[in-house]
Amino acid sequence: MLAIIDYQMGNLRSVQKGFEKVGHPATITSDPAVLERASKVVLPGVGAFGDAIAELRRRDLIEPIRAAIDSGKPFLGICLGLQLLFDVGYEGGRFEGLGVLSGECVRFELPHEFKVPHMGWNRLLIRRPAPLLKGLSERTYCYFVHSYYVVPKDRGVIATETDYGGEFCSMIWRDNVFATQFHPEKSQADGLKMLKNFAELA
Repeated sequence: MLAIIDYQMGNLRSVQKGFEKVGHPATITSDPAVLERASKVVLPGVGAFGDAIAELRRRDLIEPIRAAIDSGKPFLGICLGLQLLFDVGYEGGRFEGLGVLSGECVRFELPHEFKVPHMGWNRLLIRRPAPLLKGLSERTYCYFVHSYYVVPKDRGVIATETDYGGEFCSMIWRDNVFATQFHPEKSQADGLKMLKNFAELA
């Protein structure tokens, strides 16, 4: 079973429909028992870092998320779901994240010709051939909507970068943990291919 974590801060139905389109039904849930039974877990997210952590804590989902990751089952973070995996975020203050990966989530500081939020299609610069990228070309473009981006302490976890006034981390991969700053569910055929690759991980 593939479980999508519901904490009222993600485009849950879009993610669920993306998996359905590639032949892999997914359950939307906020029940820790369901997350424990799931073979794969997805943490989507749209909104502010601090609000998201507060909502995960209110719903007693922090430890189930960490337990899912520690169990070794495939785990996918999307957009805010990537950012929350890191130690700290600075959106509207300073907030502790899940601490799964070392690093921070910071706001774009760019020349005036670059609009923030970064919104639209941009190319993935592949740094490591992550399993999520299987079958995709070096010319893969994905859809982004974000004002903040992650800065991992260990650059070895970076799977792709993207150039927007300078290169930033757009996908991470460490062991069973995958996470994207872009929205695969909104990235047409290439994004759906990534969801399929994730759903079919052993």
